[in-house]
Amino acid sequence: MIGLNLKFKSFKNNHNSERKKILSEIIKKINKNDKPDFIKSFKQNYKYSYDRKFLSKYFKFKNINIIGMGGSSLGSKAIYSFFKSKIKKKFHFSEDLILNKINKNNDLNIIISKSGNTLETISNFNVIYKNNQKNIFVTEKKDNYLNKLANKLKADVIEHKNFIGGRFSVLSEVGMLPAELMGLNEKKFKQFNKLIIKKSFINNLIKNVLSIYKFIKLKKCNSVILNYDKNADDFFRWYQQLISESLGKKKSGIFPIISSMPKDNHSILQLYLSGFKSNFYTFFMVKENKSAHLNSKLLFNDFHFLKKKNMFNILNSQKKATEKIFVKKNIPFRSFYINERTEEVLGELFCFFTLEVILLSHLMKVNPLDQPEVELIKKETFKILKN
Repeated sequence: MIGLNLKFKSFKNNHNSERKKILSEIIKKINKNDKPDFIKSFKQNYKYSYDRKFLSKYFKFKNINIIGMGGSSLGSKAIYSFFKSKIKKKFHFSEDLILNKINKNNDLNIIISKSGNTLETISNFNVIYKNNQKNIFVTEKKDNYLNKLANKLKADVIEHKNFIGGRFSVLSEVGMLPAELMGLNEKKFKQFNKLIIKKSFINNLIKNVLSIYKFIKLKKCNSVILNYDKNADDFFRWYQQLISESLGKKKSGIFPIISSMPKDNHSILQLYLSGFKSNFYTFFMVKENKSAHLNSKLLFNDFHFLKKKNMFNILNSQKKATEKIFVKKNIPFRSFYINERTEEVLGELFCFFTLEVILLSHLMKVNPLDQPEVELIKKETFKILKN
């Protein structure tokens, strides 16, 4: 158990006691010293570079466009998708290059780029912009293109703190400003202070990290997410960037794969059960209380057992069945089960996976904060465009 609404079963492995002690000390240092620096934004006393008075003038907008790449939009999109059924506003995410001009006239644009010089973000806003729109720019406080553009358009600018990298920014201004405009409570996302002193959380986290590190050593480097909640797809796209950019270095890393269940039972499951053995798995499910019931009048003969069942009963049965077969076949997996879709639960998940990455980076001896090879592509793209 991590929190009241989040049940977690870790991988079943024996672990090196010395490494456990090392990871426990690292966690204590993270909490005490706020290192890496972005951890400050995970804490309850983090000071945003905007206040409620500033935000209040934007609450009236019902159609909002988030323009950003990678961590500048993945976090807020994960939040929006996870709570979509309770959010009354419409959010559109421009997170890939818009090849055809769109006519959508959203009321408010939120343009996010830490550097302020992200090519795709600048290009997308240029295509989307209309004279009657309001704009908020979230970028570092330095001389960059977006600051100059905001000045030209007389738009509001929110500081993107320079010590917070994009993929670690979900609980900073980058993710929490959109979350508040969605009508969510940003304070409830901030679960770090509670979790970091909770023994069950720390023990589960360390066991989990040591298991994954063992898999990497055994060349099991594919992290397959068996996702039974379509509203969590974007959360796991956030996870994909977090783990790929942070750990994919020195000819090592983890390849994250999102598998949609139960659809993939009928396409990829055969490979998972009897194919190559370089995968480890994560089961993920959110309880659905308003699931559609089956029509009993159409159920007879061999399918009478479905009477009084709803669609979630079937989905949950498929998940349990798959887990049982994985146990029989000795296939490594962990499992997350969410009882209720709350800000606290999603905040716990953001903390869990972020701390997982930090601890794994220590064991793997890589810097989780940079992405040097990505910068190579950016430079080469600019070189081609300038010719």
